[in-house]
Order: sequence, then structure tokens, then C-alpha cells
Amino acid sequence: MQSSARKTQCETVSVSHARRRLVSGLLAMPLSMAMPAAVMAKAASSNTVSSKMGAVLGQKRELSFYHTHTGKNLAIEYYNGHTYSDSALDEINRFLCDFRTEEIHPIDKNLLDALFVLQQKSGIENDFEIISAYRSPKTNALLRKKSSGVAKRSLHMQGKAIDIRLKGYNTRRLRELAMAMKVGGVGYYRRSDFIHMDTGRVRYW
Repeated sequence: MQSSARKTQCETVSVSHARRRLVSGLLAMPLSMAMPAAVMAKAASSNTVSSKMGAVLGQKRELSFYHTHTGKNLAIEYYNGHTYSDSALDEINRFLCDFRTEEIHPIDKNLLDALFVLQQKSGIENDFEIISAYRSPKTNALLRKKSSGVAKRSLHMQGKAIDIRLKGYNTRRLRELAMAMKVGGVGYYRRSDFIHMDTGRVRYW
């Protein structure tokens, strides 16, 4: 996976992706039996958001999205209980690409984990409705001309920010849950009914 944005066809999913299910007996074992201590320590260090929020290291993580601009859906398991799935992350990157320019950029795994924990705290299993995810510099500059609320160095351009609502859940309450997590920035846009989440420094607006 490339670490920088690449211009390619932005592929989205026309129907919900079948949730991946693991058949390995390792999942039935205690984590300490399934993974050596050194591997567990490395995994823990790479899961800062999920660890901070108390998510179980060996827990499978799934997310489901509905893109409000493309009308496409994606439901996918991106962490199998031990490691992140490169193929699932690639699929998420394509789904959350800049739909205006068709550019793709890696989405921060910590941002995905923050969404996972946020959904757990909400108790709602519905789709996250995507307003904006990755933005290319070109798109960000275009949006800045239309709104003073778009940051010049937006974390959207780094794949570290997302604008969402959770279907069936009060958006103001969703903001409160996100703020309580203290994993990055949280913004609330009442008129448009969505929140912004990012993995930058903790701040609220």
C-alpha cells in the first residue's frame, strides 16, 4: 500500500460487502495462547485508539458505511482479532476516496478504530453515513473557496478525518460520545446534521 495519494479510478461497492467470517480455531483461544507476548506487544502499540478506549485487542472489528454522495454501501471486517486486513483496508480506502477527483489515499487505522469504538458506545449497529472522508488538495482548495469552515491544512487530506452521522442515532448525542473519547478533534454541524472526527490533537468546535 502506498503511503501517498495516487490518482486512479475510485471504485465503490454497489452492494453491501459480505462480512468476512473467520473459521480458525484460534479465535476460540484466549489471546495469550493465540499470540506470543512479543506479537501482542507489537499489536498493542499499533492500536493506540482502540487500546485507549478499552477495545479488546483480540476482538474482531467491522464497520458499515453508506456514502451520501455516491449512494454506495460497504460493510466489512477490517481487523480479524489479530491483525488488520490489507485487502479490507484497500477496499475501505477505495470507498472513502475523493469522489470528486477519484484519488485514493490510505485512511488512518486509528480513525477506523475510533469509529468502531464510537459505534460500540452508541449501541447502534446501523451504517455510518459518510459526508466527507479523504479529500485531495485540489478538492480541499475548491471547498475552501466556498466555505470559510474548511481548513487550509485539513486532516481530510491526510486520511485522518471524516464527516459522519450514524443512522438512527441523534447527532448531538453522537458528538457527546465522540468528545468523551478524547482521541482527536470533534466538530458539530447542526444545520447539516453531521459531526467531524479526526485523529489530530484533541479539540472541539
